[in-house]
Amino acid sequence: MPPDTAAPVTEATDFLARHPAVRAIDVLLTDTSGVLRGKRVEREGLAAVYERGLFLPGSMFALDIQGGTIQATGLGFDEGDADRPCLPIVGSLVPTPWLGEGVAQVQVSMYEADAITPFYGDCRHLLAQVLQRFEALGLTPVVAVELEFYLVDTARTAAGLAQPPRSPKTGRREYRTQINAMADLDEWSAFLEEVDRVAALQNVPATGSLAEYGPGQMEVNLRHGNDAVRACDEALRLKRLIKGLALNHGAEATFLAKPYADMAGSGTHLHVSLLDRHGHNVFSSAAADGSPLLHQAVGGLLETMADGMALFAPNANSYRRFQRESYVPLQPSWGVNNRGVAVRVPYSGPTDRRVEHRVAGADANPYLLMAYVLAGIHHGLVRQITPGTRTDGNAYRDERPELTLPHHWPVAIDRFARSTFVREALGERFQRLYAITREGEMDNYNAQVQALDHAWYLQPL
Repeated sequence: MPPDTAAPVTEATDFLARHPAVRAIDVLLTDTSGVLRGKRVEREGLAAVYERGLFLPGSMFALDIQGGTIQATGLGFDEGDADRPCLPIVGSLVPTPWLGEGVAQVQVSMYEADAITPFYGDCRHLLAQVLQRFEALGLTPVVAVELEFYLVDTARTAAGLAQPPRSPKTGRREYRTQINAMADLDEWSAFLEEVDRVAALQNVPATGSLAEYGPGQMEVNLRHGNDAVRACDEALRLKRLIKGLALNHGAEATFLAKPYADMAGSGTHLHVSLLDRHGHNVFSSAAADGSPLLHQAVGGLLETMADGMALFAPNANSYRRFQRESYVPLQPSWGVNNRGVAVRVPYSGPTDRRVEHRVAGADANPYLLMAYVLAGIHHGLVRQITPGTRTDGNAYRDERPELTLPHHWPVAIDRFARSTFVREALGERFQRLYAITREGEMDNYNAQVQALDHAWYLQPL
């Protein structure tokens, strides 16, 4: 069994010996939408999961956001909704304190029936395959993930919409915008302290929190590391623990890209640098915009960006986030110390030069986002692509319509489905699977009659 995924059974027996109160374990598989799915097994059954795997249907990767199987993928009734083994990921068996001391969790990855061949629909395997291309170049990506999210009230408005939560200290509902406000962090300090504590228990390297623009909007950053697959495992654990702990503090955490029409959206930002075989950062340079190899990486990211929008913005709500002067890039642009561009070279010392990819929403699947970004960087390096003129100042001022990224869901899906680069980077089978699942979800979404239909069109017609 592949050492990067299949954990030895001793990991389970050692964990249970250290946690005698644990009676049940949530076995978690990440689908293409980034949703954690799976089963809860009893303590006595955990060893069997490690030895033989947990059997789940391949249709787990053919689901829309509501859990319905998109039959056109061929992974539903066409193959009898066949099960495949899902094997535990090393180091992912951890406590879940928000559920009580009797429950733990472990993440798994899906294989074919031989328990050796990676299942083509599992996004974690796609990322591992992209990383192999960097090994051939003698390079190791060093990555960090930044996640933005909102705390919202557990109760919806009369119209069924989200609303800011009441402050745990004052009881007031805040609607203002206040970036980096320490007062906002103070009001939710008990929640954030518990996020830090539980992240440490789950081996999630959270490095700090800050208040973002919107009311109840926050960001938690993960420490950089040289294992991109593990970084995404940790990001999924972080999302789950944030959501679980928020409920225990009287609020609900959401990674929806655009919860409020008139407030900032939530994004996932990736920081990437590359180390050579000697541990030297090949992006390092005394120049603020980095080395020639950094420029090539940026060139690859910009050239492939439009084809990947269906990954960066995976659902109908995702595209509401793309608005002018909202710190969300609308074009494949780059710049230095500029938060309006798509690929930013952050302010840093010469040895810490890196790129920051700023396009994706908080709703993006971390494995798919990471795989696509790294594939774009690899594309730029092997083809020595130049990024063109960098953007200084207001990135929204001199927009070029012919370069605008796809800002409509059907356009993004169609471009993804037709892309030669996507086919080469992620494989033809996965390209088809992802496009069909998103098309199916889009068709189901568009078939719904919503309150806005009546508000806008009922009376005039």
